[in-house]
Amino acid sequence: MSPLRLDPPNPSPLPHHGESPSLSLRPALIHDWLTGRRGGEKCLEQLALLFPHAPIYTLLHQAGSAGPILEAREIRTSWLQKIPSVSRRYRGLLPLMPMAVRSWRLKPGEFDVVISFSHCVAKAVRVPEGVPHLCYCFTPMRYAWDARAEYLASIAHPLKRAVASRVLDRLKDWDRATATGVTRFLALSRTVQDRIARHYKRDALILPPPVDTRFYTLSHNPDWPRERFYLCVSALVPYKRIDLAIQACNRLKRRLIVIGDGPEAAKLRALAGPTIHFLGWVDDTVIRDHYRRAFALIFPGEEDFGIVPIEALACGCPVIALNRGAVPETVDDTVGLRFEEPKPDALAEALLAFEARPPIDSRAARRKAEPFAVERFTQRFLEVLRQTVAAPLTLKDNASSHTGSIPHPHLGSSPRAGSVETAANPLQFNPSSHS
Repeated sequence: MSPLRLDPPNPSPLPHHGESPSLSLRPALIHDWLTGRRGGEKCLEQLALLFPHAPIYTLLHQAGSAGPILEAREIRTSWLQKIPSVSRRYRGLLPLMPMAVRSWRLKPGEFDVVISFSHCVAKAVRVPEGVPHLCYCFTPMRYAWDARAEYLASIAHPLKRAVASRVLDRLKDWDRATATGVTRFLALSRTVQDRIARHYKRDALILPPPVDTRFYTLSHNPDWPRERFYLCVSALVPYKRIDLAIQACNRLKRRLIVIGDGPEAAKLRALAGPTIHFLGWVDDTVIRDHYRRAFALIFPGEEDFGIVPIEALACGCPVIALNRGAVPETVDDTVGLRFEEPKPDALAEALLAFEARPPIDSRAARRKAEPFAVERFTQRFLEVLRQTVAAPLTLKDNASSHTGSIPHPHLGSSPRAGSVETAANPLQFNPSSHS
């Protein structure tokens, strides 16, 4: 299947402030959960700004966690919200999430289009008959597909692991089946596009997520020498592999500043030596200041895309990253260095190699980030949204050969008969080709 990227031949201009965007549409916005302001929430923010009256449906919401733009919107939660302390326990509620997302009843006539932002179950929302559904897919359900082995390996008890394996089998079938309820998929990278093709047998257009390049900028004097500390900005969860950065900097006695928090925080603090410093979550101004000063950002995990490296590049900060996931699409030798194996020794060798090289030009790093600006994202998202709303039947009817025979599991309710698209409309957007 040839890769599809998004590049509308005649993109419509963005609405000016106060104008009604995109055909005065009435969208419903669907998001898995709102428990922080990370990359997915930053994508959702842009649609919330374009459609300020659109309600946001989300499984659960930790009040105050999602940033002022989303907190000011109408947020409609599921029955999971009623579970005591749910914002601290939601990761353990995965088996209940299919039922929760299918419990919403979007009213016919209330919405012109449904837009889901999905890395877990959001794409499985019930959509009224005749209403198109555009899914911006961060990844197919990670736990059931590409991170299944790691997830099961983290469960020590054999019986619990066997039960979890059965649950994941059911979730995988359900996740594949509910993909038929999506009119069109957008993928945030080639990596995610490939997963959608493998797991859902669907094509997807690639639209990289937005980065606020108006906020993340070079310092007033980008030619100043960068300070001798490395930086990680990340949720502290296992797949981010911040442990690799800590172990490598421990061995080399390099200073490392870790910005972020999460369930791995205590474990990582115990692993850290005297040159490792944890700041927890800080505001964006502090993060920007660290991007501008750091010797380099370390990005050691395999990511679906990775907004953090683009933010760093926008501030002129070089990036040292694991050469997996979407990193080959965003980081090259002109702005940093890639290492091949997710091992402390490999990262330590990369740090030494980077230190031996001439300094990276901060302005070159900035140029690498500019194609990912918010304005480009919103312009292209609106173009695809208009096309999806204008011709949903064409999209549905284009390649039934990709539908296949999909089993319907007994988790939640069976999906609405949905649409299937193919490469009939190969719009492309290649960030490297846009100045």
